[in-house]
Amino acid sequence: MEQVNGDTLAAARKVIAVHINYPSRAAQRGRTPAQPSYFLKPSSSLALSGSPVERPAGCELLGYEGEIALVIGKAARRVSMEDAWSHVAAVTASNDLGVYDLRYADKGSNLRSKGGDGFTPVGPALIPADAVDPSRLRIRTWHNGELVQDDTTEDLLFPFARLVADLSQLLTLEEGDIILTGTPAGASVAQPGDVLEVEVASLDGSLSTGRLVTTVEEGTTAFADFGAQPKVDDLQREEAYGSREAAGLAAVSPALSPELKAKLESVATATLSSQMRKRGLNNVSIDGLQATRPDRRVVGLARTLRYVPNREDLFKTHGGGFNAQKKAIDSVNEGEILVMEARGEKGTGTVGDILALRAQVRGAAAIITDGGVRDYSAVADLEMPTYFANPHPAVLGRRHIPWDTDITIACGGATVQPGDIIVADSDGILVIPPAIAEELVDDCIQQEKEEAFIFEMVKQGNSVDGLYPMNAEWRTRYVEWERMGRQHQ
Repeated sequence: MEQVNGDTLAAARKVIAVHINYPSRAAQRGRTPAQPSYFLKPSSSLALSGSPVERPAGCELLGYEGEIALVIGKAARRVSMEDAWSHVAAVTASNDLGVYDLRYADKGSNLRSKGGDGFTPVGPALIPADAVDPSRLRIRTWHNGELVQDDTTEDLLFPFARLVADLSQLLTLEEGDIILTGTPAGASVAQPGDVLEVEVASLDGSLSTGRLVTTVEEGTTAFADFGAQPKVDDLQREEAYGSREAAGLAAVSPALSPELKAKLESVATATLSSQMRKRGLNNVSIDGLQATRPDRRVVGLARTLRYVPNREDLFKTHGGGFNAQKKAIDSVNEGEILVMEARGEKGTGTVGDILALRAQVRGAAAIITDGGVRDYSAVADLEMPTYFANPHPAVLGRRHIPWDTDITIACGGATVQPGDIIVADSDGILVIPPAIAEELVDDCIQQEKEEAFIFEMVKQGNSVDGLYPMNAEWRTRYVEWERMGRQHQ
């Protein structure tokens, strides 16, 4: 088979990469796109097998992603899916390298995070496209000799022909162009001195690219102060490594199991508040807010977003594009509650109808903000409840800059951490530490059983003296009442 060489790299006028294409990766990311989406990598990022790649000085998270690369053989413009594969000359192995430390800098374009020299090694051999079934290829990646990615193209979200046809609707794919077709689960982070290998082969093993080898080196030239500086947080570490556990981070919280969620939904916030007070937790209510759906009871895990006071120069760098507010909305998952710290500032909106709708479409259980809401009527018409301080027509830049996500915040006088359990109903909003939730709700259920008995006794004309709270005599009668109730169930 023909080998990838300098002429192959020189022929690539553009490199196009797909964001998510393997079901395993979609499951890991927690989102499955309905349509493919893309980003460009400069052709100067291409490198041959055996070339080293530099982790830039000051960067922590050099991510690797083994991928199958398509090499265009003849120009494609507005081609059909049936004809698209005939425009592909060959497939080969690739590694979509990038530094998560600069992911924030280009508002989703990935230019600096994915475009560095050597960040797209390809090769070593080209497999002729007409010699393989594109739905029966295997992609494998090794990190220091350990197999870390192993998947096939049998159940891709977007088959290769669809990618070629889709891209050709708006731009001409030229001879030599390269399309990176997505990575499966297992992508992670490499350190200086590590060796990465990627191989693409037919499922029967008869054809193979051989192993694409890349060695990671440590950069020594620091970034100048006139450009974006490397910056990471635990969210980027989690995404780079694939999970909090793989990144060496503590779990955000225990999972909110369906059983625990059902129990929490069955008890009133007043009861939960009473039981938390017994445990010395008095500052766990988010106060001063109103609800678009006061009849709803909401239970979910907290995701957090923090706004800082507006400063015009910082708003220019952090307020536009795919900012922290949009990232928070676009990453909230099924059943989660997005809690916003707006410092109790009522003089501007913190969420409007479009972003609230996006949160609802993603399955969010609620939005909570101690700031204002724009487009109040439209937000109030959504099925998803929003808890807020007041309506206000102004946009973010009047008082706020969306700053960061998934950190400890303050909202309505309460501290909220990512993974805290939020319970809200017509009596108020409570923040429950996950570690005590099981024990807490069991005690609440018991308390409400006792209060149901007390209510019934008062209804029958009994005095509350000695009954509320129950003395020994009344507790004996309660035990008998409960036993009789169980017998009739």
